[in-house]
Amino acid sequence: MVTYADGPTTSVEAHINAPPSVVWPLLCDINAPAEFSGEFQGADWLDDGPALGARFRGRNEHKAVGEWRSTCTVTAMDHERSFEWTVGDVDYRAARWRFDLEPDGEGSMLRFTAEIGPAPSGLSPAIERMPDREEDIVAKRMGEHNANMRRTVEGCKQLAEARQARTS
Repeated sequence: MVTYADGPTTSVEAHINAPPSVVWPLLCDINAPAEFSGEFQGADWLDDGPALGARFRGRNEHKAVGEWRSTCTVTAMDHERSFEWTVGDVDYRAARWRFDLEPDGEGSMLRFTAEIGPAPSGLSPAIERMPDREEDIVAKRMGEHNANMRRTVEGCKQLAEARQARTS
């Protein structure tokens, strides 16, 4: 049984026919995922970003929960390699999201990973109301994350390949 406290993780990846230098600007643009996600609506930098330690406030919406805002901190940033942010307290996070980018032949391999928990999140009230259904609740939420992440990766792939085609 996978519980929320276990820090469930999901990941998606795609090969992109564009080098990391073309893909990278999309990954550290905190608003790019909003173009593709059914939940993430956009964000605003609270500090000068993108930069390690910079914070931003994201806006989200989910049909079962409504609207909410989350403060996030950039917790990893390695130029043209990785961009990660943590939701909530860096030392006791509600979630962690990460893009990893690797050269792959003439293009790039993009991986997008999400880990939820251990700090309480919007999922916590549902688990508290129905503890016997925790595994199902967590699985459903991870499936929603995975679908949004897949749309984001595919959207970034399309944008990067279109940019690459214009410069070739």
